[in-house]
Amino acid sequence: MSSEPANTEQFESVTVSRDGYVGQITLDRPEAMNTFSTGLARDLDDALHALEADSEVRAIVIDGAGKTFSAGIDLSEHGDHETEADYEEWVTVMEAPFQTVTEMGTPVIAAAHGHAAANGIGLVAACDLAVAAEGTQFGATAPKVGLFCMGPSVPLMKVLPRKRCLELVLTGELIDAETALEWGLINRVAPSGEHRAHALELAETIATKSPTAVQMGKQAFYEMVEREYDDALEYSNEQFGALCTTADAREGIDAFLAGDPLDADEWPGE
Repeated sequence: MSSEPANTEQFESVTVSRDGYVGQITLDRPEAMNTFSTGLARDLDDALHALEADSEVRAIVIDGAGKTFSAGIDLSEHGDHETEADYEEWVTVMEAPFQTVTEMGTPVIAAAHGHAAANGIGLVAACDLAVAAEGTQFGATAPKVGLFCMGPSVPLMKVLPRKRCLELVLTGELIDAETALEWGLINRVAPSGEHRAHALELAETIATKSPTAVQMGKQAFYEMVEREYDDALEYSNEQFGALCTTADAREGIDAFLAGDPLDADEWPGE
């Protein structure tokens, strides 16, 4: 499939494109270390929704422009608010992309480099998969400025053992990419400068598989992980039964049994 832009509006704080079946979002405030301003948070959330609505997109990679992935929330906006309600409304905008990534069917892969701190580490944790360049530093650094990474704690506590998560959020200290890999925060460490290429490789691998199975499967995964064991199995049986009736399942199984598995362009996608 040829490279072409995604069907999205122009954004001020992120850039969005599509290459074949892979959507790409770049956090684009390099002069501010890609910190989450209100504008960037809204743009990122809108871009995720736009790519989710694009039927050609089967996987998404998020990276950062410049020297870092994201250094967290733009603290220059702190003084724009006064009341608790104001701050709650502000931070709700900041954390919306974490929820969107979890709810959407399209797999999302973070490609981190430089620093992923505060909301940056939260975004890495919220993504379904993550790749980091050698030398990347990760941290829940908010206690250093009198705040706490409460929002990032939510995806972090889902992917890390409790004491690893608490070590990050209580100390505010940084860990390196190799430690992040050992702890389970990321999937792969790539040579310096190659993190985006490795993330795109993962995305393209996903994109060759049944888009219906992947999207239904991802959404079922996040539903099942919140349920008790027996309830999760019952739900999985329901979802598997539904998946078995799709065109992707019928044609994919027929092609496999005939010894000629479907290529990326051959999936019905329904």
